Amino acid sequence: MTTETSLLPTRKHTAFLELYSESPLPTERGLFRIVVFRDRRNGREHVAMVKGDVAGREGVPVRAHSECLTSEVFGSLRCDCRAQLDRALDFINQQGCGVLLYLRQEGRGIGLGNKIRAYKLQQEEGLDTVEANLKLGFADDLRRYDMAGEMLRLLGVKSIDLITNNPLKIAGLVDEGIPVRRRIPSRTMTNPLNVEYLKTKRDRSGHLIEFLGEDGAKAQAS
Repeated sequence: MTTETSLLPTRKHTAFLELYSESPLPTERGLFRIVVFRDRRNGREHVAMVKGDVAGREGVPVRAHSECLTSEVFGSLRCDCRAQLDRALDFINQQGCGVLLYLRQEGRGIGLGNKIRAYKLQQEEGLDTVEANLKLGFADDLRRYDMAGEMLRLLGVKSIDLITNNPLKIAGLVDEGIPVRRRIPSRTMTNPLNVEYLKTKRDRSGHLIEFLGEDGAKAQAS
């Protein structure tokens, strides 16, 4: 097995976040370094998949990705989360340098159980994602990016090129003091079961989504 020494800076914690453990991790896409961060306030663990030496670098490709158990583990076709995760890891591996932050904030921050309750409302009442969240008493998106900012600081990243379609994610990281040089679009193909979900993200949540057809070409989604 290929081995490598740690490329991480010596700083191990901030006021509320601890760099808890790290190890080389061989994957289907090549060798990454998996780094586990622990929130010292509640014990929740977040992960960074690091490619190459990112400490002290400018313009590091970064994806801040929130967990989605239903798609990433069980293969749900209701969203594009797994496709975005896979494409981001592919891109970072191809670049030879980058970070994927895997943030434990399921269901846009409302948790797994409430996400499934929202799914049921969408199925039974024909609500879209935003309407279902509102009916359950939640905002459209409760995700936070303070943890992502702290993770990048502990990794020593100076500035990033953010892989995202979500302007709020850019704003959230900038608010946390992370310089975002540019946006890299996250392009995935639609399927018949997620196209309405993606239209809601575009039309109601302001995501900058480019719809792709089966051949990977841009397609009109009206």
